[in-house]
Amino acid sequence: MPFASEQDAQDFLVQNPDIELFELFILDANGVPRGKLLHRDELLAVYASGRPLPSTILGLSINGDDVEDTGLVWEVGDIDCRAYPLAGSLTRMPWRQIPTAAVQVSMHPSEGMPATVADPRHVLVQVIDTLKAEGYHPVMACELEFYLLDQQRDSQGRPQPALDRDGGRPRSTQVYGLRELEQIEPFLADLYAACKLQGIPARTAISEYAPGQVEITLEHGDALLAMDQAVRYKRLVKGVAHKHGMQACFMAKPFDHLAGTGMHMHVSLADAQGRNLFASEAPAGTPLLGQAVAGMLAGLLDCLLLFCPNANSYRRFQANSYAPLAPTWGVDNRTVSLRVPGGPANTRHIEHRICGADANPYLAAAAILAGIHRGIREQLDPGAPIEGNGYAQAKELLPTDWLISIQALERSSWAREALGQEFLKVYLAIKRTEYRQFMAEVGEQDWRWYLSQA
Repeated sequence: MPFASEQDAQDFLVQNPDIELFELFILDANGVPRGKLLHRDELLAVYASGRPLPSTILGLSINGDDVEDTGLVWEVGDIDCRAYPLAGSLTRMPWRQIPTAAVQVSMHPSEGMPATVADPRHVLVQVIDTLKAEGYHPVMACELEFYLLDQQRDSQGRPQPALDRDGGRPRSTQVYGLRELEQIEPFLADLYAACKLQGIPARTAISEYAPGQVEITLEHGDALLAMDQAVRYKRLVKGVAHKHGMQACFMAKPFDHLAGTGMHMHVSLADAQGRNLFASEAPAGTPLLGQAVAGMLAGLLDCLLLFCPNANSYRRFQANSYAPLAPTWGVDNRTVSLRVPGGPANTRHIEHRICGADANPYLAAAAILAGIHRGIREQLDPGAPIEGNGYAQAKELLPTDWLISIQALERSSWAREALGQEFLKVYLAIKRTEYRQFMAEVGEQDWRWYLSQA
């Protein structure tokens, strides 16, 4: 895995003499950035010899608790594992009050052991390398939806949409509404400026299918770079929102009566010269595209936990909600799970619509690409595409249960081979622990349903 050179850091320090602090972060299995805040005089050492991080940093639950069953706690004495900066990740964070920059790190293949096996970015790199060895260069892009919420809860302690620039609070759904975008123009202006500064190719913004819900598309490119950008984009959105007195929420289903938030993944394969191998005048693309679709469908249940990793993720799956419910595919059809969008022949690709916005981009992309590789290797047939209402024609439904998804990944010999047995041991230990903790917690809904009636 290529890491950044010390010269990159030296150049950055010269060009940014005002920067005082550096936020060093690594992404854990849940997609949570974790790390340390360093002073300016500590940066060059990180580039020269890495930074030691405890093995437990990649074995934590979403609440930040050690998960002993990962094997990254007592068995290894919470050993220090060395992480190194990623090229191109050293960027300013213009929304911070103290002049601060961020640098993303990843575990070194050997010096980072045993935590290396739990690094989600390594999982994606391994899948990409497997495809490239056979002449397939994956190209991807991310569409991330999110809610802009007020930092203050309502009178009943519930989250609520953020105030707009006129001091009002959006109450109705105005999908594709231009006024809604105009009302958050100060936020969007700072967001686009920060994206430009960090080299993140943010493009079209739309008002989504709920009050305060927004989607901004990211430009397609090399799969690993695209996922790096998605990871940094989420941090950027949250930071800029906080500066504007708001909270950016990527939770899959923050409100029971409003639309969920998804992460649509666009994918194609190119040859070594960058030519799209899915390109075709036919709306359904090339036979290779069909095999890719078939492979993703075949591995959908096995990897559903990577696309929908949390208990809340499964509340998003409701009929006629634009959240897919079945292992289906179609051409220019938003009622299916895998959509082949229309457009010129050279743009032919697949839109994977399963993921919630709470998914880890590295792991979701790894599972998608592993499925594509399976379809090509086994020359699978996706069957006829769905035409019309995919919800009404579904013959088989995806499970809408967290535990079933955990068990499906545990049983999958294909996933162990494609994603790595050691990684899955860590990941499943985390998810099993979270499941037990979630089910053991007694909350408001229990009291409302059962306190007086049981």
